[in-house]
This record gives sequence, C-alpha cells and structure tokens, in this order.
Amino acid sequence: MPSSGSSRPAIPSRVTLKDVARLSGVSEISVSRVMRDAPNISKKLRDKVNEAADTLGYTPNRVAGALKSKSSKLVAVVLPSMSNEVFSQVLDGIEAILAQHGLNAVLGLSDYDPERELRVIRELLSWSPTGIILTGLHHNETVAKMIAQQNIPVVQIMDIEGTPLQSAVGISHTKAARAAADYLVEAGYRKPAYIGAWSERPERSHARRIAFEIRLVELGAPLVTHRIAPERSSALVGAEVTAELIKSHPDTDCVFYANDDLALGGLFHAMSAGLSIPMILQFLASTGSKSGKRPRSGCPASKHPASKWERVPLNCCWRPKPRAPRL
Repeated sequence: MPSSGSSRPAIPSRVTLKDVARLSGVSEISVSRVMRDAPNISKKLRDKVNEAADTLGYTPNRVAGALKSKSSKLVAVVLPSMSNEVFSQVLDGIEAILAQHGLNAVLGLSDYDPERELRVIRELLSWSPTGIILTGLHHNETVAKMIAQQNIPVVQIMDIEGTPLQSAVGISHTKAARAAADYLVEAGYRKPAYIGAWSERPERSHARRIAFEIRLVELGAPLVTHRIAPERSSALVGAEVTAELIKSHPDTDCVFYANDDLALGGLFHAMSAGLSIPMILQFLASTGSKSGKRPRSGCPASKHPASKWERVPLNCCWRPKPRAPRL
C-alpha cells in the first residue's frame, strides 16, 4: 500500500494545435490544413508541420472536428463476425477504396444478433460517420429510423433479396441455392444433405437452405436431412456435425455446407475417416474463401468475389443521391 506521502506522476497536458503552430513557426490555420491533408499545401510547409507534430507527439482531436462539421472521415462498417474469412476479405476491399478517398473504416460486429447490432449501430452513429455499410437487408426497424436522422449514405451488402434502405450490393441467395441443387443433381447425386451453423442466422442463410430444398424436390432428389449447429461456424463444428450426419444417414452422397468453414471441417473428417472424395462424398460450400479453394479436395465453392464487389457500393456511396443497384 503506498505511503500517505506518495503522489502520482503528473499527467501531461494534451498537446494542442497551438503548440504545433508555435514550434513550427506557422499559423494555426496552416497546421489545421496540413492535419486535414488539405490540397494546395507546399511540401516544405507540410514537412515543417509534420516534423513539429512528431516531435510533440501531437494527434488531432477528431471528435472536436466532427462536432464542428457534423461529420467525420469515418465510415461505419457493421459485419456479423470476423471468424469467417470471407468477412476479412470484405473489409480489405472496403478499406482499399476508403483509403483512396481519405476515409477510414470503423468496425462493429453484430454476432448475428439483432439486438447487439442495434446497439453497435447506435454507438457507431454517435461518432457522426460520413456513411455506413451494413450486412444484409434485414434489420431492426429502429435502425432505419436512426440512419434517417443522420441523413448519410447507407449501403447494404451480401444480399439483394429485399428492399434496401438506399443501395444494396450482393447476390441472390435463392438463385445461388437453386444453382447448387442443379449442380449436384446434374452430377448424379441423389442423396443430398445440408449443414449450417449459428442456429441458421442470418435470415439469408435460412432462405438459402429453403430454396435448396425446394429445388431438390423439383428435381426429384429431396433432401435426406439437414443439421443446423447452434455454435459459431468453424471447421471443428463442421467436422463434428458431418461425423454425426454420416453416422445417422450413411446413404448420404453429397453435402451442401452453409460456408467454407463448415465444409473444410467436413473435408477434414472425411479424410480422417478414410472416405473417398469425391467418389463417396461430394462437398459443396456456399462461399469462396481462400481456405476453401483446394483443387484436389473435391470441395467446389460458389464464389463470392468479396474484395471486388465490396468496392462497388463504396464508389457509389458518396454520390449526392445514391440509388439501389441490383447486381
């Protein structure tokens, strides 16, 4: 326990823009323009101000700047999770375009939980972002009200089956599921199964499975069974659920997985169990992450060119009147 005579070290006061101006010998306006990366600034002035800022350890107060301008250089990005590789690719694509516009992403994770997503969006909007990117088209009705109050561009990604708030970029999960069913049946498989996770969140995942089942019935090869794990999607979950499914339905000859994580786990189980792939068991995953791209595994994936198509909404997001492209 510290003695009564001890004292805490003094907390240094925060370096201000005025301090940088004094050290660099220029006006506060000039320092502000350099810090904002404004155009038409000479290299000599920029170097002088940056050197003074580095010497003092100065960082701009973006909150104060946002209060003055009622906006910021931040773009809010709400993703469900970073455990699936596809979302890291999505974020890479977003960051690549934002950097070209002098903007930065501020990330929030919803965990596929509507209530948590609402809290995350409310917090992100409190920073007055210049735009927001949401995952999917199905959100708490309060989300639309909050965004409307901000009067900022909004882009919804990963899905186009529904009515977007402004712009939507993604795929039709119904068409993707029907294409998967066609592929498997045309390849000669007649005992298909389906494996998902996250208790089949979000809504687009459920819609994809239902479309898959309907198309299989139309083709005369109805689904043998489906398994939806309550846990987060992972290779381990994929392996465990695949093992249980094959044990209970040994006549299964193909499996449609909700994503590559699950399919990779299924592949690992099949390899450890000595199953011949794809002679005995055909795998099909509904995303296209790099971890699932194994040409010798017999595990094809319907590709999401995530890092590419995520650049589309960002290039239209800051137009005066964003429209809703359906790609």
